[in-house]
Amino acid sequence: MTQRLLGKVIVVTGAGAGVGKEIALEAARQGARVIVNDLGVSMDGGGGSAGPAQETVDQIRAAGGEASANTDSVAEWSSAHRIVQHAIDVYGRVDGLVNNAGNLRDGIFHKMSEEDFDAVVKVHLKGCFNMARAVAPHFRSQESGAIVHMTSTSGLIGNGAQANYSAAKMGIVGLSKSIALDMERFHVRSNCIAPFAFTRMVSSIPTDTPEGMARTLVNQRMEVAKIAPFTCALLTDEARDVTGQIFGVRSNEIFLFSQPRPIRTAHRSEGWTVDTCLEVALPMMKPSFFPLDKSRDIFTWDPV
Repeated sequence: MTQRLLGKVIVVTGAGAGVGKEIALEAARQGARVIVNDLGVSMDGGGGSAGPAQETVDQIRAAGGEASANTDSVAEWSSAHRIVQHAIDVYGRVDGLVNNAGNLRDGIFHKMSEEDFDAVVKVHLKGCFNMARAVAPHFRSQESGAIVHMTSTSGLIGNGAQANYSAAKMGIVGLSKSIALDMERFHVRSNCIAPFAFTRMVSSIPTDTPEGMARTLVNQRMEVAKIAPFTCALLTDEARDVTGQIFGVRSNEIFLFSQPRPIRTAHRSEGWTVDTCLEVALPMMKPSFFPLDKSRDIFTWDPV
């Protein structure tokens, strides 16, 4: 097997379990030296243990790869910088970053607390910024580097009772595009993946209704390992011209998502009033309005 990441140092956050762990394992199989970052916390971000990160490292080493465990938090500026410095101290460089760490505190919007909103945004969106900002000087000086951020269809399309998570995941898309634009001159690229996989992040779906049970049975078919090959492909030199894109991976399917662009326009040479907006502009555009879809309304076919 060709080792497409041979000689590269890749940082993977949230790599103690689930999608992140499989990405770390695949990166190592591809020849990368991997910084396995994970706090070992519960799904809502509580607690903490060095066990999960070290377990992934042990598995990589048992297969003949190189890896080092890190338990710093992505949510704080200083600790995120320590993660990147860990890579520099241990391996002397950093070539790729996978922003995968996350937490979940679902709740219907009108009952969501400020604490639950802030906690999720701080890990997902602020964490992506902190990590990307920490690697940026190194990528700039070596004029190379790749970042892959995990977004979600909860933000791209929508899901109920996830205002905090959806806002953070949509914010990551804007952040990734800004990084791609600002770092292009240094040959640094930034992309997003919306992963579909059965992890503890989706295992919280209630199964006390026929619909919930049916969704869970479908979700269980989406293996976490399926996300890793495409993620690692985006980190390779061969993907050096791929940047600013939004992808999805679901089982054996890979998607390229659209990005917001104007689809209808209304013009009046004399300008607009409130009345003409209501009487002309909105009726003109209404046939092109998007319904209040949820992710499962768009992905109506089972994983293949």
